[in-house]
Amino acid sequence: MTISVTIEKVRHLSEAALRAHGAGAVQAASVARAVARAEAVGNVICGLYYLESYCLQLRSGRVRGQAVPRVSRPRPGAVKVDAGFGFAQPAFDAGLGEAVAAARTNAVATLAVAHAHTCTALGYFTERIGAEGLIGLGFTNASPVVAPPGGARPVIGTNPIALTVPGPTRDPDRPLLQFDFSTSAVALGKITMAKAAGIPIPAGWAVDADGRPTTDPDAALQGALVSAGGHKGWGFGLMAEVMAACLTGSVNSLDVSGLKAAEGPPHDLGQLYILIDPATHTDEFAARFARLADAVADQDGARLPGTRRVIREAVALDPDLWARVQALAGT
Repeated sequence: MTISVTIEKVRHLSEAALRAHGAGAVQAASVARAVARAEAVGNVICGLYYLESYCLQLRSGRVRGQAVPRVSRPRPGAVKVDAGFGFAQPAFDAGLGEAVAAARTNAVATLAVAHAHTCTALGYFTERIGAEGLIGLGFTNASPVVAPPGGARPVIGTNPIALTVPGPTRDPDRPLLQFDFSTSAVALGKITMAKAAGIPIPAGWAVDADGRPTTDPDAALQGALVSAGGHKGWGFGLMAEVMAACLTGSVNSLDVSGLKAAEGPPHDLGQLYILIDPATHTDEFAARFARLADAVADQDGARLPGTRRVIREAVALDPDLWARVQALAGT
């Protein structure tokens, strides 16, 4: 049994819950928009699934809910935002305008968000870059859950990469191309959800503490995830680590405790976004992309990522989950 809840109601109660647990008005509104968007696009792991942990971490001080981001311009084409151990969403909001202007002036720009809480859904940010008519490429890191090929001890996080190529109307619901995926074989949340449901996980997702492949979610959580595509995915995960941690001066995955743990030191994570004006080097961008898209569309069952997204105005939720959201919001 599920209940239907509008996305606007999800946003409203998420904002109320964050405010009730100590977030500032601007910060709560920014995070709530991201939670609602995740639910609207069907990314349940990055939606309400995270809200309770946000609230508990606000209460414990693990995330500073009233931190005011500090924006700087190290170079003409570079924007840096120090999140001050606050949420990533308002930090991104604070720097986006300057980064867009820098990209339009310089053809390409970077937006670094440093010392932030987990950004959760990385594609939420690249699609906002796309809404400005720019290609958005994003990287972030996370708590250590992925072991190197042949190893058993986690070294990096799921370390997602996201890309948005905007369409001619810049509609965030209709990009030419959008993907947002972990460089691990699976997101950690799918392991924890399998454990909660008491079901096994597919082979190829994880290894146990001795480095042996496992389908037991408990053993996987005691061991490590593996990279998508073996050493190839491992390389992409390392790239995300360099971009998100090394280039922003934020913490390595190795030094982050569990992202949803109620207490502990701040996440101190980084995100790095590259903003590219597609018209800079050629006036053939649209034609070249159309050639690619047509070749995919010509094959039954094939598609470009992000082109068939369903944007929901309401979602079906577990009644117990919604009751917890209402309790967090004090309603």
